[in-house]
Amino acid sequence: MRRAVTVPAVAAGSALLGATAGIWGPVAGALDLARADLRFPRLRLLSFAWTWTTLEAVGSLAASVLWLTGRAGDLETHYRLQRWWASRLVDSLGLFADLRFEVDGLEQLAPGPVVLCVRHVSVADALLPAWLLGKVGMRPRYVMKDDLLLDPSLDIVGQRIPNHFVDRVPDDVGAELAAIEELARGMDERDGAVIFPEGMVVTASRRAKAVERLAERDPDRAARLRDLRVLAPVRPAGTAALLRGAPTADVVIVTHTGLEALARVADAPAHVPLTEPVRITLRRVPRAEIPADEDFAAWLDEQWLAADAAVARRKAAAG
Repeated sequence: MRRAVTVPAVAAGSALLGATAGIWGPVAGALDLARADLRFPRLRLLSFAWTWTTLEAVGSLAASVLWLTGRAGDLETHYRLQRWWASRLVDSLGLFADLRFEVDGLEQLAPGPVVLCVRHVSVADALLPAWLLGKVGMRPRYVMKDDLLLDPSLDIVGQRIPNHFVDRVPDDVGAELAAIEELARGMDERDGAVIFPEGMVVTASRRAKAVERLAERDPDRAARLRDLRVLAPVRPAGTAALLRGAPTADVVIVTHTGLEALARVADAPAHVPLTEPVRITLRRVPRAEIPADEDFAAWLDEQWLAADAAVARRKAAAG
């Protein structure tokens, strides 16, 4: 039922935007000029919307063709489709939002298995792990919120390859953690599991609320994390489940700066095109240095505090 709505919706959106480009293009450009905004943010964002809906329609069509030809279980072909889709989205963000990357530590991703713990400040940064892993020929296994099933390409392709869509309000937390652990089983040198351990798109207000809630539940841990300035407290259970499922996997801490202004779609016109590159840093921690059981949460907190300090320094240097 969901796909019966979302797939036609993106196809209709692409067709409508394409058919009316001769209208909305000049109107958006004129509105930007009337506001003396020579960045042309509205024209850029509408152009990206057209591109996004078209990529969604193409991805859904390609997935349908694979199903019709009996290849719905062909993992490698679906991974190639995923890499193509993610790369084209990143390319379009580069074209319309001037999105540029500076990556430090890309060589630390391979070989797998690895668990990527990624900073989360924008819907756009969900693309980064797939794009990064694709650069080194690896395959992502995502842990992501089930809200993203409203994206038809993620819904169809994402459920044919190893991923887990987390229920926001689960009836059985144990079952969710068991599913996350199972997701990581069988990973080899080509695989990287991806999790956003903060569990939300982080803003200053959300970070403050997360710290307040943590103080109510676990005052000692809240005191340990009181120095967080940019990142939010992690929820360690999901990352621990992935590591139980992949007992030989290293951890890669992935932080970035430059996407904070795009935390909400409504904020995009004020910040597009981006004036600074997105700077990504990857740091790999060998499995031998990662404690298990009751010591893991404290270890992950220490890693996140170090990442927070590094991000704060980069943000200060960038002004």
